[in-house]
Amino acid sequence: MQEQYEGQVTIIGVAGRDELSTMTAFVEDLGVGAFPHVADDDLKIWLQYEIRSQPAFVFIDDSGSFETVIGAIGESGLSSSIDELLDA
Repeated sequence: MQEQYEGQVTIIGVAGRDELSTMTAFVEDLGVGAFPHVADDDLKIWLQYEIRSQPAFVFIDDSGSFETVIGAIGESGLSSSIDELLDA
């Protein structure tokens, strides 16, 4: 996904509620190392963007406005949401 939208959007994985080793294993197992990942140990990011559970997706525009989507959306849903954000 990061390669598809390179230079247009920044994708960052944010892990919370688990150990760093679990996040590292997740990134390796799913092959999603093409974009950066951070561990939100103190849940500040989760609180700022109103994330209550995983999976969750936060779409942030250039003005800093955001929309948080809780639950799985699949690759096509993710692409559609990114395309809408880019078209706005």
